[in-house]
Amino acid sequence: MTDFRYETVLSTLGDKGVHTIALNRPESLNAMNRQLIDDVARAFDDANADPETRAIIFTGTGKAFCAGDDRKAHVHPANEDEARGLVLAIQRATDAIVMGTKPVVGAVNGWAVGGGFEWAINCDFPIWAESAKGFFPEVSLNLFVTGAVTSLLPALVGLNKAREMLIFGDRYSARELGEIGLAWKVVSDEALMAEATAVAERLAALPTLSLRAMKRVLNQAALPDLHRALQLETDATVAGFLDPETTRRLKAF
Repeated sequence: MTDFRYETVLSTLGDKGVHTIALNRPESLNAMNRQLIDDVARAFDDANADPETRAIIFTGTGKAFCAGDDRKAHVHPANEDEARGLVLAIQRATDAIVMGTKPVVGAVNGWAVGGGFEWAINCDFPIWAESAKGFFPEVSLNLFVTGAVTSLLPALVGLNKAREMLIFGDRYSARELGEIGLAWKVVSDEALMAEATAVAERLAALPTLSLRAMKRVLNQAALPDLHRALQLETDATVAGFLDPETTRRLKAF
């Protein structure tokens, strides 16, 4: 077993080429501060570059997968460059998950909110625990989504459902997400990690060349506007961060 060290992420290469990346800020429900965002991007880049890693499990420690932006850590950006730097860091994490060479199995536990919901959607095979829930609060907070979900979500659930989820910010159970195809599998809370491990081991046993090619070509063919979505989301999110109303709403959320 090999450990890769980061401040806010546990990253371990285990048996059979299965590499587990776990968000590790359980005291804040793994909410996203700048350190966590940067650590996720680095952890996925390192796992993708590691020759011993054949498949990745992405999960969260404690009671949640990821509760979205850390409201306590939020500081109104001083200028556009500062805001853009933060948003680009978020988008770099998605690029490492979605466009990285290794298949990613999500093991989604507890809450997946905002950016955390985006990371769950970024996984190739998202497995949700029965008690898990997800929603997008961004519009109600005067913000915008990231993570290429403006491309991924309509492709997965259709444009009408994507509008509903992104604009109204309703909360969805794992079962509801399974019914619309957003959760690939829904399992009992107790079985979550065992199922994720079994799927990751199955992926790890496949030929490397064909598996990586299938992930790459599927994403490029089915999601041709992925990078354009990332760029448009970045501009919209920067504008949201710069508006003082956003900071007020985040503090009150």
